[in-house]
Amino acid sequence: MAKAMTKSQIAEHLAKKVDIKKVQAVAVLDEIAKLAYKEAKNSFTLPGIGKVVLVQRKARMGRNPQTGATIKIPAKKVVKFRVAKAAKDAILGKK
Repeated sequence: MAKAMTKSQIAEHLAKKVDIKKVQAVAVLDEIAKLAYKEAKNSFTLPGIGKVVLVQRKARMGRNPQTGATIKIPAKKVVKFRVAKAAKDAILGKK
């Protein structure tokens, strides 16, 4: 299995494709990340790739796997990424 692309490799690829400097491509990636962090509470969509959403989980009862004792898991906020249908179809192929 091939290794995942690094940020530097992605920036280099973008720079070649769009005919800009690698430093500018890195700046674009950084700005997209900052914007996603800032807008996650309202949901941030990257068209064709997916959506970053902030979800409130309810409190629930769980079990300690080591002792088997029941414990209360408190409510908390979690960040989720929902993959776009276009990305699923492009990666997995149409059904």
